[in-house]
Formats: sequence, C-alpha cells, structure tokens
Amino acid sequence: MTTLAQRLIELLEAQGVNTVFGIPGVHTVELYRGLEHSRLRHVTPRHEQGAGFMADGYARASGRPAACFIITGPGMTNIATAMGQALADSVPMLVISSVNSVATLGRGQGRLHEMPHQGQTLAGVARFSHTLLDPEALPEVLARAFAVFQGARPGPVHIEIPIDLFAAPVKTPMPAAMRVFPPAPAPQALAAASRLLGEARRPLVLVGGGACAAATSVTALVERLDAPTLTTINARGLLGADHPLDLGATASLPAARRLAREADVVLALGTELGETDYDLVFDDGFELEGSLIRVDLDAEQLARSQIAELAMVADIGLTAEALLGALEPSEDKDRPQREAGRERCERVRHDLSLADDPELARYLPLFATLDEVLPEAIIVGDSTGPVYAGNVVARRPAPRRWFNAATGFGTLGYGLPAALGAGLARPDLPVVALVGDGGLQFVLGELATARDLALEADTTSARPLAILIWNNDGYDEIRRYMSADGVAHVGVDLAPPNFAALAQAFDCRYRQAASADDLASALSRLDDAGSPLIVEIDALAWCRQLEH
Repeated sequence: MTTLAQRLIELLEAQGVNTVFGIPGVHTVELYRGLEHSRLRHVTPRHEQGAGFMADGYARASGRPAACFIITGPGMTNIATAMGQALADSVPMLVISSVNSVATLGRGQGRLHEMPHQGQTLAGVARFSHTLLDPEALPEVLARAFAVFQGARPGPVHIEIPIDLFAAPVKTPMPAAMRVFPPAPAPQALAAASRLLGEARRPLVLVGGGACAAATSVTALVERLDAPTLTTINARGLLGADHPLDLGATASLPAARRLAREADVVLALGTELGETDYDLVFDDGFELEGSLIRVDLDAEQLARSQIAELAMVADIGLTAEALLGALEPSEDKDRPQREAGRERCERVRHDLSLADDPELARYLPLFATLDEVLPEAIIVGDSTGPVYAGNVVARRPAPRRWFNAATGFGTLGYGLPAALGAGLARPDLPVVALVGDGGLQFVLGELATARDLALEADTTSARPLAILIWNNDGYDEIRRYMSADGVAHVGVDLAPPNFAALAQAFDCRYRQAASADDLASALSRLDDAGSPLIVEIDALAWCRQLEH
C-alpha cells in the first residue's frame, strides 16, 4: 500500500525537488515517515520563518523551487513573512503544511494548533492555497503548483493536508511528471515591437528579475539595440560585471531618471516597475514619456505601475530570441539618427558620479574587497546600510549572485537563512551573508543551522559561509530617518550581543575588521576550515579609518 505521505515524496522527486526545509511536529510525523527512504535532503532550521527564507535563497540562487514541510497553526503564521517576501519578488516556493483532521475543520473545538481559516490566511501570501480533501487529487494539485512555477509568474504555493489523510491509501498509479512550457510571444506583437525598436532613436531597456534565466539572449538583444539598460536589484549581474551598456539599479537617481524620460522607446523585460526598484526616494518621480513595450508572464502585471503601449504575455528568453530574429541586420545598420548607447551611458555615469557620492563612500572599499577576494561569490543581503549601497554599486559576474530583502516586502532577518539556502543550491560557489547587527538578531538561532550544515560539508562539498556583520549598534537607517524628520531616537539604539562569544557558542570562526585590509585578510582564509566565518565590522571604526 502507498500512503498519501509516500506519494507526496514520490511526486516531489519526480518534479526534480531535492531539498526540503522543515521542523517536524506532532502533526507532520507521518509525513516524515515518507522521507525516510527518499532521495530528498531534509534541513532543519530553528524557526519556520528561517525555513521559508532558506527555500527563498535556494530558489533565487538556482532557479529551482525547494519545499517546506510546516506544521498547522503557529508553523504557518511563522512562515507567512517569508512567503510574503517570496511573493513580492516572484520566487517559487512550495509550502506543504498539515491542518487539523477533516472532521474537525471549521468547528472551533480548541484542537491542538487549530487556526480558523488557515488556508484563507495563507492565500494572501501565496499564488494559491489549496486544502487537499481527496488523497487521489494530490497529483493534480501538485501539477498545478509546478505549472505556476514553470509557466506563469512564480511565487509561493501552499498545500495543506488534514492530519488524518497522511496515512490514507492512494490507489491510482504514480503519474508522469508534467512539463510546462511558458508562452511564446504573439507574431503580431513581435512585428509591432520590432518596428518600434527599429525606428527608435533613443531606446532604453529595463530588465528585471524575471529575465534571470535568459541572460544570454537578453544580453544579445541589448547589444543589438545598442541601448542603455537599467537592471533591477534582482537582475544584478545579468549583463555581467562591467558591461558598457549596464547602468545597474540606478533608476531612482536623477541622471538615470532623465535618461528614462528622454527615451523614445522603452523595452521592459520581466520587471514589475515597482517602487523598490524605480522609486527608492519615494516621490513617484520615475516617469516614462516614450512608447513602452512590456513583456511579462503575468498579464495583470502588464497593466500595473506603468501602462504599456504594447504588452506581451510571454517568456522573456523566447521573446528576446524572437526579437533578435525580427530585428534585421539591415535595419540595425541603417540608423544614422540613433544616438550611440555607450556614449549615452557614459554621460549618465559621469552625471551619477557614484564614486564621489558621500553616502556611498564608506561602503565602496567593502565591495572592492569582495570583488577582489571573492569575485564569484553569491552575496545575500538583509536590510542594512551596506546592502542599500550595494544595490547601487555592487557588481556581479552573473545573475543570481546578488539578492536581498531590501526589495519588495522588505523583511529583516532574511540574509543569514537565505544565504544558507543559496549555499545548498550552489555548493560550488562561496556565499556571503551581508547583514546588520539588528537584522541578525532576528535569526540568531540559524547560526546553529549554519554549524550543522558545515558539519555535513563532506557530503555536500559546500564552500564555507561568510557572515559579514555591519555593526552600527542598532537600526541606523531608521535613526537617520528619525533625525531627518525631527523624531527622537526611540527604540533604535540597541546594544548588540557579544558576537565573538556567539561565534564560539555556535562553533563558528570569528574575526574583527576595522578596515578593508582586515576584511581581505579574513575572507582570504574562508576556505581554510569548514566552519562558518563570522566577520564583525565595527561601522564606526571603519568610517573613522576611511576619514584618516
């Protein structure tokens, strides 16, 4: 006999899932019986929010979803924040939870972990939430989840299973895994888009995280158009580290905004044109006056934020390749009026003068050091000063090497667990968690998870994790907002813990850094031992050193 729990594991394996994050509970014990002899790797975080952030980091680093096994009630409210972050940034995540037995649903009898309308609560942070009442329907519901992951705008999917169904027999045979192919652009839309782009004198390309899987074709299209390109935070590195047409995530700055207003045709690929990518100064000042062409997997998103003249519901890679074929070389050469894209980019870079910006100056040596010592690293950030700066100035050689919680939902406590997920997804690359002292205190327990994973390094071949703590004694970004608005510093001046003692308690290596040389010395020895490396950067000492 095959039980529902066993069939679930088989279906996950058939869909290519290889990692599960979860904390076992009395409501999910039967589910873990199905894990015992499977090929799935189970990772135990110290909090369900950590499980969600790990699954998020895993998906962002690899492009593949991981699964979370979560208990009824408090487990689900704990993971809801991580699901909200993943939903905001279109990150695939499969959350399998228990729920009370079928006969007790909705009856309010005070059962263990009972939560009124659990599925409805989680539906607000998921692409969909489904309560499984028929064991034979599991393949259909899981197929629907992977259809969302593979062929639509991805995000978290929640499937809850009553605890009395995990051991229920499943009679139908194991179905084949369904492959879903995303939509291709319509021929009429391609013709119209290629005509607009072919006639453009000052084209501009906006590239979002939805294009990460299509780096080669998007880069070729940008070069064919010879168009300045603004890449969002989640698209960092898509054009490489130093592409002459890449202006990075500078859309909130005046020089980049002028470029956007002056563009006569704008091609937006896989970007929601949201506030945290285009309006970080929160003044609604990012304006497009030219013809806007938008390409996205989400039809509704095409009508949000900026109304497009031409909109395509299509896969970014297929669209970029089709546009390359539609833009004839003869058209490309016969453009005497087109302004050279590289020259336009150089003017913008000159006006931006990022290297001379006093708000960024303290962080530039940090990123120069990371580029020098760990050029291939995946850098995962929390909401903290260096990450805000890095969203503008950091360089990465490829996509999926820079992501953080400063976009979209904007949660604290993301950096460390998401970095652990990224390391599991890409054991061939070094991973750096860039966190503040305040944000790290949300998830200190996940240092134990980092230690556990390091102890298993022989079986995963994972590189050691570097945890860089920017210690400015509390919530400095909020302090600055308070100062600017004339508000007293209440609740933001926090005494940090003794990070050296914490490192010892969790079997991590520890170094202090007050300068770029200190940081380089610490990071250069990252691979010397398997344990995680905590580097505490005293922000005040770092800034004083730069002044002298």
